Amino acid sequence: MLTDTHCHLFKEYFSDLDKVIKDANDVGVMRFISASDNLKSIDEMIDLSYKYDNVYIAIGIHPENCEEDLRELEKVLESNKSNKKIVAIGEIGLDYYYGKETRDRQLEVFDYQLSLAEKYNLPVVIHSREATLDTINCLKNHNVRGVIHCFSGSKETAFEYIKMGFYIGVGGVMTFKNSKLDETIKELPLDRIVLETDSPYLTPEPFRKYSNEPKYIRTIAEYLSRIKNIDISEVEKVTENSVSEIFFI
Repeated sequence: MLTDTHCHLFKEYFSDLDKVIKDANDVGVMRFISASDNLKSIDEMIDLSYKYDNVYIAIGIHPENCEEDLRELEKVLESNKSNKKIVAIGEIGLDYYYGKETRDRQLEVFDYQLSLAEKYNLPVVIHSREATLDTINCLKNHNVRGVIHCFSGSKETAFEYIKMGFYIGVGGVMTFKNSKLDETIKELPLDRIVLETDSPYLTPEPFRKYSNEPKYIRTIAEYLSRIKNIDISEVEKVTENSVSEIFFI
């Protein structure tokens, strides 16, 4: 069994979610964690969590949407404390590639959401793009655990996150022909890696011409097994154990 620890199962991306989930199940991808990125999508994720037994959700405000009202996020968390399908605060973090001009607001929003994760004892799913130092410094100010989503940094940065207790989320980028990320991932301990698609984005090779779907977790797991020279059954066993440790599912 495999889990897609980060996807975006929004209606605007997938017109037939029943088929998307069935296609993934057919290749052994049995659980999904769908992440919100703004307040509007949080409502959709909560509905999704009730509709599908094997879909769990992360709720949070993406740095690109940092102008949204943070108080509304806390209201949602407070009113949904009984929903055990909410397994993380995410996708949250910092993005200076698209939004360097909003750096101060991003830092404020990130800090607030990390505080919510502490308050509600939830792991975090971290987005960090061209903001490594600020991300690390913010995380050090909070007692949180979780995943560095879509990791694309250096080996040294990966081990810094691991030392802080975080797991490294890897997906389709690792398979890209112009990516050297696989050299870094090869050096990381398997028990600190989790698998994700970030679908509908970042489709792995050799399926780049298609929209990404959770079923491609199987492709990502197979690629990881090859670069680490281990059997895919070991990838499944170890990464699934990590999913349980992080998200308690």
